[in-house]
Amino acid sequence: MHALESTGRVDPRCTCLLLRQAARVVTQLYDEHLRPAGLRTTQFSLLANLRHGPGLAIGELATRMSMDRSTLTRNLRPLTDAGWVALQPDSDDRRRTRLALTPAGREVLRAAVPRWRDAQRALRERVGDTAVLALHASIDATLEPLQ
Repeated sequence: MHALESTGRVDPRCTCLLLRQAARVVTQLYDEHLRPAGLRTTQFSLLANLRHGPGLAIGELATRMSMDRSTLTRNLRPLTDAGWVALQPDSDDRRRTRLALTPAGREVLRAAVPRWRDAQRALRERVGDTAVLALHASIDATLEPLQ
C-alpha cells in the first residue's frame, strides 16, 4: 500500500512507526554482519564519519549524523573507552572538543568495511536493487525539506 492510494486516500498508518520498524530490521541485518568485527551499526557509522578528516568537532558530527549531542556523546563513549576515538580540545576554542580516529580505530574500521559491504549486498539481495534505490531516493526526498 502506498502513502497515497490510487483512490486519492492517504494511507492512515503512522509514517514514523513504519520508518522506525524498517530502521530496526535493517539495523539488525547490519549488526549481524558487523558483529564479528566487534562493532554495531551505529559504531561503524561513527567511525566511518570520522575517517574523512582530522579533528571533527562533536557538534559537526552530530549535525552530519542528525543526532543530538547527548546521544552522540553516549554513543562515542565505548569507542573512546576502546581507544578507537580520541577526544582533543580544539586549538582555537578550548570549549570545543574535536574527535579523531586513532590508529587502532582506523584498523577496526578497515577490518569492518568488508563486513559492511556484505550487509549492503545482503540487503540488496533480499529486497532487490530497485527497491534499495527507490528507498534511497525516498529518504533523500524526505530528509531534504525536514533539515
